[in-house]
Amino acid sequence: VQLQASGGGLVQAGGSLRLSCAASGSIFRINAMAWFRQAPGKEREFVATCRWGSGNTYYADSVKGRFTISRDNAKRTMYLQMNSLKPEDTANYYCAAANRGIILGRLRIEDSYDYWGQGTLVTVSS
Repeated sequence: VQLQASGGGLVQAGGSLRLSCAASGSIFRINAMAWFRQAPGKEREFVATCRWGSGNTYYADSVKGRFTISRDNAKRTMYLQMNSLKPEDTANYYCAAANRGIILGRLRIEDSYDYWGQGTLVTVSS
């Protein structure tokens, strides 16, 4: 599975961006896809995840109510709609996919995901 992330850019605080992650290859093996982010000088952190089959979604508390993760099975693409952006949302955003089943308690863990895309930079100015 190959993942291609796009959609990052510069936006003012309060603005919106939509990230995309296009998957190619053995898509039928995907069980979940997720977004993580890494701010300068910080560790990579979980943002949101979506179970590919059920569409169930889960979010980090820091983005709940502002970000929405979704997927389009036909286009093999995952999205992250980011609204009410804050300067602290500035980071490289990475998409990830898992071809294994993941129990609920491990959906937010990096090691649960098998494939990673390159980062797309989101910069939120104050």
